[in-house]
Amino acid sequence: MDRIDAMRAFVTVVNEGTFTRAADRLEMSPQLVSKYVSQLEQHLGVRLLNRTTRRIHLTEAGASYHQRAQQVVNDIEEMENQLGDLQTQARGLLRISAPVSFAIRHLAPLLTDFQAAHTAVDIDLQLNDRKVDIVEEGFDIALRIGHLKSSSLIARQIAPVRLVMCASPGYLEQHGTPARPEALRDHRYLRYSYMEADADEAVYRGLRSAGSHLVSNNGDVLMQAAIAGAGIVLQPTFIAGSAIQEGKLRIILPQHEPEPMALYAVYAHRQLLASKVRSFVEFMDGYFGDPPYWDRFE
Repeated sequence: MDRIDAMRAFVTVVNEGTFTRAADRLEMSPQLVSKYVSQLEQHLGVRLLNRTTRRIHLTEAGASYHQRAQQVVNDIEEMENQLGDLQTQARGLLRISAPVSFAIRHLAPLLTDFQAAHTAVDIDLQLNDRKVDIVEEGFDIALRIGHLKSSSLIARQIAPVRLVMCASPGYLEQHGTPARPEALRDHRYLRYSYMEADADEAVYRGLRSAGSHLVSNNGDVLMQAAIAGAGIVLQPTFIAGSAIQEGKLRIILPQHEPEPMALYAVYAHRQLLASKVRSFVEFMDGYFGDPPYWDRFE
């Protein structure tokens, strides 16, 4: 016996006055409604209704149970309606994990515009360059940058991420501009902790032979060091693009530019996806432009 269905059948019989009208309301047969009520009585060990050929009468136990059961049924229906609203209307708290530098530089306008369009959505944005476990840590969406490996998560590409090698004009004037990857061994290299695997093989060998004169897990620190003349840096254009456009950094070895990565929105489920998640992913799609605005420096 499904106790909720049995409870709902009993409440509907009392409210409608007959098994037949209750069956019509519940869109089931009168026999099934009667079976549910009988099973509920057997489960509780008391008679809830006295039945005659023309009408039903609540027993004392039935009257007491009906009052409580009506509240339970109302609470369940209200909860189901609220969950339905969450699926059809964007509302509730949206928890997002995002990379530090990308979020600081590019997410605030998007989040502001999204909330202007979806006023019932609150956002909790957590910045972290580590790979979070979105299920275990309770995130709705994680924004990730790289070449994603296959997993049980759903990933939607939002924008390409271009990588460029660059240095300040002052550094290149003092140390020379490398014309081929092998020449990198004679230069100072500012290394992002997780970037080398994304460089092409020739550049990778050149950078490895150069050694690491400054290592950081934050691209903005490395870019500022490069602007100050500390060495050569390999960075995504969403970090370095503005400095390149302003002439503070100059691209080198463009013919050896690594294969582009991408910005992805990663989430756990494709089916029964909450509207707040679906709305945010769809809002991000195309928001940064094609090509992204941070690549419009050439």
